[in-house]
Amino acid sequence: MKNSTSLLQEFMEGPPQLRPQMYFKSSLTALSHAMEDQVLAGEDQPLVIACFQRERFYRQEAHRYLRIAERSPQVYVLSTPETEFKNASGPYETIAFEPGDALSQEWHLVVIGQKYSVCLVSREHQTTTPQKKLSVAHMDQARRFEGIWTFERRLSCRAAHLLLARICQYRPELSAKVAQAQAQIDPAETIGVMQVDPAPFADRLVTYLQAGQYRQQKAYRQIALQERQERLVNSMTAAIRRSLDPDQVLGVAVQELGQALDCDRCLIYRCQDTDKTTTLQFEFTVADQTSLVGQTWLLQQNPWFQSVVQQREWLYLEDVNVETHDSNKLLNRQLEIAQLRSLLMVPVLYQGRLLGMVELHQCVGTAEVQPWGEVDVALVEAIATQVGVALIQAQSFADLESLNHQLEALEQARSNLIAITGHELRTPLSTVQICLESLLNEPDMPAELEQVMLTTAISDAERMRNLIQDFLNLSRIESGRVEWNPEALILDECVDLALSGIHIRQAANQLPRIQVNLPATLPLVRADGEWLVEVLTKLLDNACKFTGRDGAVTIQAKPRNGQMLEVIVSDTGRGIEPDLLDVVFERFYQEEGALRRTTGGTGLGLAICRQIIHNLGGQIWAKSPGKNQGSAFHFTIPTIQEITPSKPKSTARRSTRKPQVATAATRKPRSKGKR
Repeated sequence: MKNSTSLLQEFMEGPPQLRPQMYFKSSLTALSHAMEDQVLAGEDQPLVIACFQRERFYRQEAHRYLRIAERSPQVYVLSTPETEFKNASGPYETIAFEPGDALSQEWHLVVIGQKYSVCLVSREHQTTTPQKKLSVAHMDQARRFEGIWTFERRLSCRAAHLLLARICQYRPELSAKVAQAQAQIDPAETIGVMQVDPAPFADRLVTYLQAGQYRQQKAYRQIALQERQERLVNSMTAAIRRSLDPDQVLGVAVQELGQALDCDRCLIYRCQDTDKTTTLQFEFTVADQTSLVGQTWLLQQNPWFQSVVQQREWLYLEDVNVETHDSNKLLNRQLEIAQLRSLLMVPVLYQGRLLGMVELHQCVGTAEVQPWGEVDVALVEAIATQVGVALIQAQSFADLESLNHQLEALEQARSNLIAITGHELRTPLSTVQICLESLLNEPDMPAELEQVMLTTAISDAERMRNLIQDFLNLSRIESGRVEWNPEALILDECVDLALSGIHIRQAANQLPRIQVNLPATLPLVRADGEWLVEVLTKLLDNACKFTGRDGAVTIQAKPRNGQMLEVIVSDTGRGIEPDLLDVVFERFYQEEGALRRTTGGTGLGLAICRQIIHNLGGQIWAKSPGKNQGSAFHFTIPTIQEITPSKPKSTARRSTRKPQVATAATRKPRSKGKR
């Protein structure tokens, strides 16, 4: 059942005139607990009626009402159900009302005993002004209520009657029990009853408020310490990361940390697990302490350092004299020089690797030694973490610079290799050709041997010539010495020329099945015909080289984004590992070292293709599911916005078709003269 009438409004109607006050949720909690404590401390059997807004607020107090029910049979709890709360008769009566009921916005607690009475009747204040977004805990404690809190018995009885009437509406089966409660609180029968002594109640309320104040102050102190730590860490982090010089990083960190923790000495030094000693360079000291800069600091013979290294945790010694080892003379001498009294050691770690150590010292002669607490240790650990990150970044930057220098040197070496190889191979190539011609004219050599020698020599000479040509082409393209002549081309003609070159160089029975699947209509492409045919030839040659005779090579094309044409040369051959898809376009790359012997090749073909496609205004990339699962090479070239029908052809053309061009010298599919 739902009742839309506010109980607070009914309570305030009629004499005497009441003026509600404002309460925060935390205040209502304190008042309610004090009222409940009064019941638990008493000896009579009072009537207790509690109205919680929602079940989640009731669950926080359910254990208290189990104890209160042991003191009185007249205990009623009202709330809006959210999960398990429902009408039930147990240790006390629970009454569930609908979420739309007016009580869902109100908080009531009424206690009426034989010698005292008190009531709290309030309603949550609904604000219409926009609120800033706060945390859930802050919003709950900051909720505001308006209502009446009083010891006056007549008002308490009025509130009880109103609530009992609501209970009868929600649970009519409790009418008899409610009637007993109403007779118990009838004001006419309590005229001669003593008024309540508020002193015990006030004492409990003050005690509760003091405990809450103590918890609040403790929370404020924790927040202040955390804010100080975060501010210091942020400022030190900013100071540390202004430079990528490790020495400057450690110098800033040691000064900031030493001043922040007000210690006699702060040391930060770089070290590793296996270091025997280190030389101190970065130190903060107060004016009257001896500086240790330049001193050799023991590590391997220092048991405290070894303990930190093994445990990977900080170590605090309040009195180092208690822990001093008499047999370790070097360590004792070190402590004497440092005049050390107490010690805190925190490792500088990065991903479990020791990079350095932070030491804080309190020295002999200090008037009062303040032990470092958990907050101080947490602060030092936070700074040590930032120092570790900064050291790794500085080291990475230094390594990157060194790597860049190495790459520049390697790039220069490769460029020199290309130039030298191109120059040095031309002379032996001419010599080989002359020798082969002489052998062909030698009358004394057996014919079969001559044929074998000639065939082998010519084949090797052709491979050397191709190597030189690849070197020169790549060098020309990278140096910008190529004059590009883009024109409108039909892709189908370029594919035909590339296939012709494949057929000329290799026997048909050694090639896999080649399928050309080009749409009937494709836009014209804008490219340099000679270089586009070169790309297609190298991609087809590469696909055939790594695909067996029982495999297949497919050429496809499709428009892309309205301005580009995407060409795909795919095969069913050896495939490429996913992590090598970008590396295959690097110069001199070979999938495996053995492939140079089994398949041949210079390792420059795909690098040349990439350079050509980029200069034509497109992109090239590779895709492959993995080893022995085939691969596909994609590249894009600009198109001319004009659709030109291709000549009629079947959707799949095999490598057995006759080439349209007899020699590779006529591969250029354009009407202009040769470059």
